Amino acid sequence: MPLVSNGEKFIVIPYRKNRGNLVPGEMRQASNPISAEKIATSMSERFIGVAAYAVMVDEETGDMSSPRLLAKFGEIAELNPT
Repeated sequence: MPLVSNGEKFIVIPYRKNRGNLVPGEMRQASNPISAEKIATSMSERFIGVAAYAVMVDEETGDMSSPRLLAKFGEIAELNPT
């Protein structure tokens, strides 16, 4: 088994309005940053906002950290609100 348990993943999150609030839709995974941007671009016409991120994922727990914004269309929310 590899010692490294973190890996970079690429995700796309669409956003919609629900009762005036911005809410995330179903997250989609992409195979690379270019693919994530293409998915986000194609989804941007159907949602109020779409964001593509590169995130570090702990393979053991599934926890995501260190989000890096790759592309943004429209209104998006903070990925890790504090």
